[in-house]
Amino acid sequence: MPTIDVNPSLQSYYAALESRIGYHLILGGTRHFGYYQPGTKWPFPIGSALRRMEDHLFNSLQLKPGAKVLDAGCGLGHVAIHMARKGLLVDGIDVVSNHVQWAQEEIRVQGFEKAVTVQLMDYHHLEAFDNASFDGIYTMETFVHATDPRKALGEFYRVMKPGGTIALYEYDHSDLDPAAKDLPKGLAESMQQINKRASMPSNEAFAEGVLQGMMEDQGFQDVMLQDLSQNVKPMMRFFFLLAYVPYFFVCLLGLQAWFVNTEAGVQGYRALRSGLGRYVAVTARKPSTQTLSSADSGLRERRTG
Repeated sequence: MPTIDVNPSLQSYYAALESRIGYHLILGGTRHFGYYQPGTKWPFPIGSALRRMEDHLFNSLQLKPGAKVLDAGCGLGHVAIHMARKGLLVDGIDVVSNHVQWAQEEIRVQGFEKAVTVQLMDYHHLEAFDNASFDGIYTMETFVHATDPRKALGEFYRVMKPGGTIALYEYDHSDLDPAAKDLPKGLAESMQQINKRASMPSNEAFAEGVLQGMMEDQGFQDVMLQDLSQNVKPMMRFFFLLAYVPYFFVCLLGLQAWFVNTEAGVQGYRALRSGLGRYVAVTARKPSTQTLSSADSGLRERRTG
């Protein structure tokens, strides 16, 4: 039985009625933002935008058909199935048992049992996978839930083949200090509460540059960040408009703890507009075998010098 870290706040977030209804009705069960050309106003059809973001992910991985990838936090399997349509072989993992069951059923219905497998597993604990098992690894807005991102990145590095690529589609932010200047009143405090209620401790930690630094510390090379904030802005604006009136009454009644996605819909867009928050794609690669050998030799020379 794989080790699963106890994380009741994460389980509660995805089990909440607001999360289950919202993700199903608005995103069809998918749990990530869509991709639009900058300047786009009309967010529909949302399904097409979701697939464009998944295409962007596929292109970021730069892998050939037949490559084996790890979907770390696969949810209901929609991204994994899209990667399989592109010719990749996907091992999906998730810590929410219902997600795993629903993903397995969706994979069966779509006919991708030979290309996609999904199992209950925590990306902090990948002991079931041998070293150098994957050509690529990706997360799609799931690494923000990491309770120990350095440990998880170390596991990603271990199970990735030399020369493999990683792509993390996540959020980062500037100063969350409530005393920071030029921010709308109460926005920083609200974002801190959203991170807590949605079980996103790593999002709290990911000030600009922090994630890239963590990846470099684990040994990843060619770490690059692409700011996709303007590409997700149409969907974030839609969420803002959808949640604005309900959020007024949520605040009036003091119910923010029970409607975290409603609060995030309003405050997340405000954070984007103010420059407090960003949506980013961070990519990197594990050094090739030859590069790793050179690095090891240099390390031995330094130790004996």
